[in-house]
Amino acid sequence: MSLLDDARRLAATGPVCDACLGRVFADRSFGLTNAERGRSLRVAAALDDDDDFDPVAVEDCWVCEGLCGEFDDWAARAAESVEGVEFDTYQVGTRTPPLIEENERLLREEVGRDPDVDPDGDAAGEPFKMEFNREVGKRVGRLVDAEVDFERPDVQFVLDLAADRVETEINSAFVYGRYRKLERDIPQTEWPCRECRGSGRQGREPCDHCDGSGYLYERSVEQLTAPVVEDVMDGVDAVFHGAGREDVDARMLGTGRPFVVEVKEPRRRRVDVDRLEADVNAFADGAVEVEGLRLATHGMVERVKGLDASKTYRAAVEFDADVDGDDFDTALSTLDGATIEQYTPSRVDHRRANLTRTREVYGADGDLEDPRHATVEVHGAGGLYVKELVSGDEGRTEPSLAGLLGVGARVTALDVLAVEGEAEPFEDEAYFL
Repeated sequence: MSLLDDARRLAATGPVCDACLGRVFADRSFGLTNAERGRSLRVAAALDDDDDFDPVAVEDCWVCEGLCGEFDDWAARAAESVEGVEFDTYQVGTRTPPLIEENERLLREEVGRDPDVDPDGDAAGEPFKMEFNREVGKRVGRLVDAEVDFERPDVQFVLDLAADRVETEINSAFVYGRYRKLERDIPQTEWPCRECRGSGRQGREPCDHCDGSGYLYERSVEQLTAPVVEDVMDGVDAVFHGAGREDVDARMLGTGRPFVVEVKEPRRRRVDVDRLEADVNAFADGAVEVEGLRLATHGMVERVKGLDASKTYRAAVEFDADVDGDDFDTALSTLDGATIEQYTPSRVDHRRANLTRTREVYGADGDLEDPRHATVEVHGAGGLYVKELVSGDEGRTEPSLAGLLGVGARVTALDVLAVEGEAEPFEDEAYFL
């Protein structure tokens, strides 16, 4: 049976619009819309037909129920839903009513092009949903001056045809940078009080443990940075993602620690990152400092959180007994390049699995300031517990500075000087916009 014969049979099923007629044969020609294809088939069949085949398109289509004539309307509604929102990429999806899916299946059965009936046959063409996505999507792009992105668009439109509703999802925006924490006793992220679970109250009274604040610490790196980014990008929430974290009582100096602020549902994306950096630093008022802010992709979050970074530390160390300078140098030489076995430190065993971890010390050096005090610098693999490398943690860490010297030792002040990925430079251009 010829293509024109198939077109006649489809048209004979009832009023069928050009788009639904042409969609069945979408694989038979290229460079045409389905409506153009259907109109061409209708005209060709009329010219070839002795029975006065009607070439006039119909609007009251039994297959799509007139929805293929509403592409412009749906595109306008989608564009209206993001008025005032900055974005560069988008995607359109469609929820097709079950009745229309069934109508389309019945139409295709007329000419044997239904894959459910003949999975091995020539059941090509194009599904209704695909056409609706494409035709509305093209119109949306022209209205909002944006590009289609099928991976992770800035905005996702879902056209719920049965509910007569456009659902619009504004995906997160991401800002990457490095932070330095210049004061001690500041955690990286918010630290809710364990006693009142962040409520600030115990029964009807203020919580004694946190003085009613709901937090164990009044400030965090997150609280000093993320709200500013959220405000500038006009989002509804912000999440702080760090490449590991330093102890609350440790400063983060030197090269700083990589981080990403994820802004939920931002209305602004095209921000001046230099000005944003200045705004964050002004808000943090010397407690925290950020640098190198850049707009990033969603992939940067995974990269930051999964970074296998080596770190360089500087520790002020106090000994329980006098230490000889030669013994001190010998102990550091032993630690330099050593493989360390660390059982879960006692200070974190309430939140870490109890097991023995093996970590490398890439470098160890230091100065003995007097018989009871020293400054030690350690470059170690990610996950190395430096405080325990000094103290030995009652034998949980082997070898340790205290164990090698045979005297008690503890870190009185700790600074992180560098956080760097071992495999490649962290600032990979593929992760930035």
